[in-house]
Amino acid sequence: MTTSNIKDCIDSDVHMVWETVFAVEKYSQWRSDLSKTEIINEKQFIEYTKDGFPTTFTITAVEPYERWEFDVENSNIQGHWTGIFTSKGNKTQIDFTESVTVKKIIMKPFVKSYLRKQQVQFVMDLKKVLKK
Repeated sequence: MTTSNIKDCIDSDVHMVWETVFAVEKYSQWRSDLSKTEIINEKQFIEYTKDGFPTTFTITAVEPYERWEFDVENSNIQGHWTGIFTSKGNKTQIDFTESVTVKKIIMKPFVKSYLRKQQVQFVMDLKKVLKK
């Protein structure tokens, strides 16, 4: 299993950060890596990359404005994501951890850098949309 973590401080209050991250149906409006999201039900959604590659997310825990967790799966990986949101006055500390297992052995050497790249892009896009 490969684990990647990113921590950062967002210049926005926890309610705004949470509402933005939790609004999956609006991801394609601000996430530069996605073409669309599809809500399956209240516990599942699918993200599609710009190339149309799908990843399914199954929500396993929700503690509003504090914690969000889900299982992640596509044809290359399966794993778990945990997001911790901590209010720091009018700022928010985020702590996102993703742990995955590769399904294809050929992917193993690339998975750590892939996860890191995804996390950095997500945080950059999040900061950008919250500045608007």
